[in-house]
Amino acid sequence: MAIVGYRDRVTYPVPKAEGTDYRAGKVGPPYTGLAPAPAVVVQPESRGFHIDGHVIKWANWEFHLGFDMRAGMVISLASVHDADDGGGARRQVLYRGFVSEIFVPYMDPGEEWYYRTFLDAGEYGLGLWAFPLQPGGDCPANAAYLDGHYAGQDGNPVEGKNMICVFERYAGDVAWRHTEAGFPDQLITEVRPDVSLVARMVVSAGNYDYILDWEFKTSGSIKFMVSLTGLLEVKGTAYIHADEIEQDAHGTLVAENTIAVYHDHYVTYHLDLDVDGTNNSFVKSTVVSATARSTDGGTPRRSYWTVRREVAETEAEGQVDLGAGLPADLVFVNPGKKTRLGNEVGYRVVPAGATAASVLADDDFPQRRASYCKKQVRVTPYSKSEKWASGLYADQSNGDDGLAVWSERNRAIRGEDIVLWYTLGLHHIPYQEDFPVMPTLSGGFELRPSNFFERNPLMRTRPPMPRHAHPLVNCSCAGDSSL
Repeated sequence: MAIVGYRDRVTYPVPKAEGTDYRAGKVGPPYTGLAPAPAVVVQPESRGFHIDGHVIKWANWEFHLGFDMRAGMVISLASVHDADDGGGARRQVLYRGFVSEIFVPYMDPGEEWYYRTFLDAGEYGLGLWAFPLQPGGDCPANAAYLDGHYAGQDGNPVEGKNMICVFERYAGDVAWRHTEAGFPDQLITEVRPDVSLVARMVVSAGNYDYILDWEFKTSGSIKFMVSLTGLLEVKGTAYIHADEIEQDAHGTLVAENTIAVYHDHYVTYHLDLDVDGTNNSFVKSTVVSATARSTDGGTPRRSYWTVRREVAETEAEGQVDLGAGLPADLVFVNPGKKTRLGNEVGYRVVPAGATAASVLADDDFPQRRASYCKKQVRVTPYSKSEKWASGLYADQSNGDDGLAVWSERNRAIRGEDIVLWYTLGLHHIPYQEDFPVMPTLSGGFELRPSNFFERNPLMRTRPPMPRHAHPLVNCSCAGDSSL
C-alpha cells in the first residue's frame, strides 16, 4: 500500500466548471425558444401488444425478450405470421440476436490516454451498466417495462427494475400510400399509417449513454438503431482559443482549457438468422453496367445496368466492406424454400448510415483486440462458443480469440446455419454543441424481407380511422401509466 513511483510529466490548468452542470435544477430557466406543446400517447383500446412472461406478441410478430449481464437485451425466437399462408403458420426469422460488443478507441496516443480503448461489453458488461428507465423520458407513456436479473459477484441474484421498455411507436410515418389521378372525375387515395413495436434498453457505460432499439414492423422488417448521447471524454489543455493550436491536439477545443478527444464507436451485433429454417446462404448482389449496343432488337439505348449474383461459399467471401461501395444488396436466403414464382425466400441487410470502419494499423494493440472492425459485415457458421466478437475473455486480450480469428478459418457457409455479424461504425469528431452533454446521434441498419412473402404483407393492414373516432372526453385516467 505504498507509492513506488510517480511521474509528473505535464501539467495543465484545471478547466473552468461554469456552465457544465447539465442537471435541470442547475440549468433552470429562462428557457430559450418556443416550448413544444405538451403531448401524450393515448391508446383508448389499451396496448396493442401482449406480454406473457418474456414472450412478446404484437401484430404479426412473436419473440422472446431476455436479459444478459454482458449483452444486455437479447431477442430470441423471432417469428412472423404470414397472413397469406394457407395454414397461417408462423415463419422463423431470427433464432437469437444481441449486441456482442461495443468498441470505443480514443485517438490520443499520449501517455495518459493511449490505453483508453474500451470494450464495453467484454470489459464492463452492457447489462451491468443498464439502469432503470425513466417513464416519459426514456420511454413514452404507453410503454411496458421488464426487469433484468443476473448473478452478482457473490453468486446471489440481482434484480434490476425497469431495465427494458416495450412500446408501440406512432411517429406519423407512412407505411405505404398511393394516389391514382388517372381516372376522369375520380381521385383514388389509399394510405396506411406506419405503427411499429420498439424494445429499448439504455446502457450508461461510464461517460456515454447508448440507446439500443429493436423496432419490429408489420412489413416484416426489423430495424436496429443505436443512439449515442451522454458526456464526451475530455482532457485539460493550456489552450483557450483555437488559434493557439499549432500541432495535433487529438481533439476539438469545446471550452476553455478543455479538449474533447477524437474517438470511434463500433457496435457489433450477433444475429443468428434462421430464415424459414436453419439452412441459409449469403448472397451478394452487385449492380454492374452493361452495353446495349450488342443486344438484338435495335434498341436506341446504349447502356443499362443489371445485377450479378454471387453466393458466398466460405467465410472469406462472407466479409464485406461497405465503404467500398459494393455490393448493392446483401441477402440471406433459404435455398430450400421458394415462393410460388420460384424466388428464394430471404431477408436483406439495409445499412442506414454509421458504416465507418477502423483505420488503425493492423499491428496496433487496440486494433489487434478488435480486428473485426475492419469489415462491417462478416458471416460465420454457427458455433455455440462464438458469441462475443472480442473473445470470451476480452479484458487485456491479445486478439487471439475473437471474430476476426474465427473468420480466418474460412469455413463453409453455403446452405448452413449461419450468423450475421454487423458492425455499426462512427468516427466521432466532437463539436462545441456536444458539450457539456451531447445531443443524440443515431445510426442503424434494417433486416428487410426479400421475396419472403408472396406479396406486400401490409395489404391487410387497416386504413386510418377518422379523427373523431375516439373523442378524448371525460378522461379520468391521465395519471395511469398503462395508457
